Amino acid sequence: MDLIAAGLAGALVVAVAVAAWHSAARRRDSSLGSADDLATYATLYTASRAAPALRAGLDAEGAQAALPHIRALLGEAPTSVTDGAGELASSGSTDPEVAAPLVSRVLSEGRTQASDRVVVAPLAVEERVVGTLVVHTEHPSAGLVRATTEVARWMSGQIELGELSASRAALMEAELRALRAQISPHFIYNSLGAIASFVRTDPERARSLLLEFADFTRYSFRRHGEFTTLAEELRSIERYLVLEKARFGDRLRVTSSVAPEVLNVTLPFLAVQPLVENAVRHGIEPKDGPGQIRLVARDAGAFCVIEIDDDGVGSDPEIVREALAGRGAGGSIGLANVDERLRATYGDQHGVVVETAPGLGTKVSLRVPKFAPDVSA
Repeated sequence: MDLIAAGLAGALVVAVAVAAWHSAARRRDSSLGSADDLATYATLYTASRAAPALRAGLDAEGAQAALPHIRALLGEAPTSVTDGAGELASSGSTDPEVAAPLVSRVLSEGRTQASDRVVVAPLAVEERVVGTLVVHTEHPSAGLVRATTEVARWMSGQIELGELSASRAALMEAELRALRAQISPHFIYNSLGAIASFVRTDPERARSLLLEFADFTRYSFRRHGEFTTLAEELRSIERYLVLEKARFGDRLRVTSSVAPEVLNVTLPFLAVQPLVENAVRHGIEPKDGPGQIRLVARDAGAFCVIEIDDDGVGSDPEIVREALAGRGAGGSIGLANVDERLRATYGDQHGVVVETAPGLGTKVSLRVPKFAPDVSA
């Protein structure tokens, strides 16, 4: 269902509800708004109560939870919801046998059908009919047919949003697994090598580094939640840098500046740590002599801006473009992965921004909203 259809559906649902609520609204205090205003508020409130159950998926439990509110939108007519196999839920005095022929036709043809006793409208996701909305009435009218069609379109939109959300969660989990597989061998090998080098010469430091390594890997390979707070991500980065400093010694210098106001910002899990690892691995490690990494997280009104800046060897911008497109051979660790997950979460305007040139270091920036729908740690 396209955005124009979705908007039209919402407008028509409101128009239908106005008639049902009009007489009651007239008796209310006019200071609360006009009759049309009150009808609009009431309709939106009723729809909002049905939406969570529909977004959970088209099943018996969700249909039963949503149906009382759907019925209210349609003037309390007896109502039922079906899927391809049969009736999922009903509210009021319904007769599945009477509706069955029209339900079958709607499932196959995808268009609203009406008889002298029922109105049946399709529930469709991406042009695929997945069920029907059935209204039982002894006096079907053109207005009821239209209202049933538009409510069914709105329901279809909510079901589709739920499927998209589930698909996004599954995709992000798959991308996280790919990212862990990509970064772990290199880092684990180097960290254990650094720890082993201190076992005989400085056992206490080796023990401390081993604990840091355990805490870092515990965070990186955790199995719950696709989001984290910036504070948690920064703690993991600190452990990572402790381990890398053990390997590089004075060659690696790190400064950070973090605004307290952004510590509780929620962002995708492992959205910053791979970028810091890139700065070490592709910026400082190939450089002759010492190198510096600067990590900044600052408050920018409704947004949190995070910057990872290094004075390493830099890169050809074309190579970076290829890496962001996922076509880089042996390119930056997780760059495309982080970019894709940020865009999937916040929109295309919130991807990774990279500034670099050979011999001039690299600066990677990302801007995330402080608050975003469906984003919580």
